[in-house]
Amino acid sequence: MMGLTLRAVLAALLCLTFIGSAPAQPLQDNASIAPSAQESIAPTAPSLADLDLLIEDDDAQIPSLDQSDIIDLAALGAFLVLALLSFWKKSKVLKLATMVTSVIYMGFVKGNLVSLVHIFGLVELSFPIFKYNVSWYLLIFFTIVSTGLWGRLYCGRVCAFGALTQLMDQIIPSRFRYELPRRYEQRAVYVKYILLAGSVGYFLFSGDKFIYKYVEPFWMFTLTGTTVMWTMLTLLLLTTVFIRNFYCRYLCSVGSALGLLSNLSIFRIKRWKQCNTCKLCEKACEWGAIQGPKILVSECVRCDDCEILYSDDKKCVHWLMLKKNSLKRAAAAII
Repeated sequence: MMGLTLRAVLAALLCLTFIGSAPAQPLQDNASIAPSAQESIAPTAPSLADLDLLIEDDDAQIPSLDQSDIIDLAALGAFLVLALLSFWKKSKVLKLATMVTSVIYMGFVKGNLVSLVHIFGLVELSFPIFKYNVSWYLLIFFTIVSTGLWGRLYCGRVCAFGALTQLMDQIIPSRFRYELPRRYEQRAVYVKYILLAGSVGYFLFSGDKFIYKYVEPFWMFTLTGTTVMWTMLTLLLLTTVFIRNFYCRYLCSVGSALGLLSNLSIFRIKRWKQCNTCKLCEKACEWGAIQGPKILVSECVRCDDCEILYSDDKKCVHWLMLKKNSLKRAAAAII
C-alpha cells in the first residue's frame, strides 16, 4: 500500500512539474495546428516502470555493507570501546592491551591511522565516498569527538605509531633516556606546528599529497618505502630510544592539529591547590605537558600517569595533607 501511494505521489509531482514548466503559448484555433504537432507537444505521464527506476536510484544511494565491511566495522568499534574503557578505568593492564592491539591491528593489519593526507582532504573539502569508507568515517568521528571532549585521546590510545613509541618507552632501560633541557623543550614543541603549516602550504602550492611520506612515518606499517624513507625512519626510531616519544612530541603534524582542537576540550584534568608547589606529576609526565600548576592541553595525550598519581593517597600531596589535617583534628578533639 505504501509503495502504491509513493508511486502515485511521485507521478502527480512529475506531472505538475512538467505542466508548470511548459512555456505559455498564445491562443490559437485548434484547427490551425496540425495533428502531428499537437501530439508532439502533449505531455506524457510517467509509467509505473519509470517510477520504479526512480525508487531504485534512490535506494542505490543508501550505503550497503557486505559481510567483510560489517566485520571490519565491528572490529574497529570493539577496539575503540577497549580504548575508552582503558581511559575511563585508568587501568594499566587495559592500556597495555590497547596499545598492543593498536600496533598490531590498527597498524600492521589495517594501516588505519589519521594522517596528514586527511588534513589535505579537509583543506580542499575532498572526502572518500561514505559508502565504501564507513570504518574510516567512524575513526574520524571518534577522533574529533574524543578530542573535543578530553583532548588528544587519539594520540595516547589509538594511534599505532604513538602506541609503538610508548611500548618502546616501557622496554628500553631508563638509563638510556635523555631529557631535553626545559628551555629547549618549550621551543621544540612548536616545530610540529611549523611542519603542519609548511606541509599544508606546500600541498596548496603544488597539489602533491605524497609529501606526507617524508613528514610522517605511518607508512612503515605497510612495509613499503624508498631507501631514503627507511633511512629516515631508522634515524627517527634511534632518536626515540634516547628521547622518549620524540616524533609525537616534536614532529607530528596530526598531533599538532589535534593539539589545536584540544584547546576547546570540555573535560580536563583536575588540579589540587597543592599542585602549585608539588612537582611529583611534572616529573612523572613523559610528554612534558605539565609546567608547574599548569597542564598544556595541546601537549597532553591523556596518558593517565598524573591522574593515577592524583588518586594515590600514599603519594599525592593533596591526600597526604588531608590525612595530616584529619589527624590533627582528631588529636585536638581528644584533648
